[in-house]
Amino acid sequence: MPVQRLNHAVLYVRDVSRSVAFYQEALGFRVVQSFPGAAFLQAEGSSNDHDLGLFQIGAQAGPSAAGRATVGLYHLAWEVDTLAELHRIATRLTEMNALVGASDHSTTKALYAKDPDGLEFEVSWLVPADLITQEVLDGRAQIKPLDLAKELERYGAQTRGGVGVSV
Repeated sequence: MPVQRLNHAVLYVRDVSRSVAFYQEALGFRVVQSFPGAAFLQAEGSSNDHDLGLFQIGAQAGPSAAGRATVGLYHLAWEVDTLAELHRIATRLTEMNALVGASDHSTTKALYAKDPDGLEFEVSWLVPADLITQEVLDGRAQIKPLDLAKELERYGAQTRGGVGVSV
């Protein structure tokens, strides 16, 4: 049987308590297990044992150079069900000064943010398969700034996102 999905991610962080507080406040994750120097968090709508593991390496840790000077992971992407939820998270990330970008990938509407250690993550909503037109598919040729108000008007706040379209 093939790989089905990402089950969890693990991040090395400077301060586990600070990172736990951030992911709880920003994305509503909850701690399902912890011990000194580590915590395992689960997203509210997840059926995974945990979605994010955090391991503390201390305040002396330098910033990640991935993508600038070294190879490494660029970001993780968390999916939400509705544009209303994407809007709520955009507001929360803005209040926390964590939002660093918002892009319209045509079939995906995405927010980009950084955690307290500067590690980037994405929160996205996928256009439902039954609403993907040829115009939407053609729009993937370029990335545009996300106009969330326009997308809420176009798709509705409570429209459930769908599985992405393969090329």
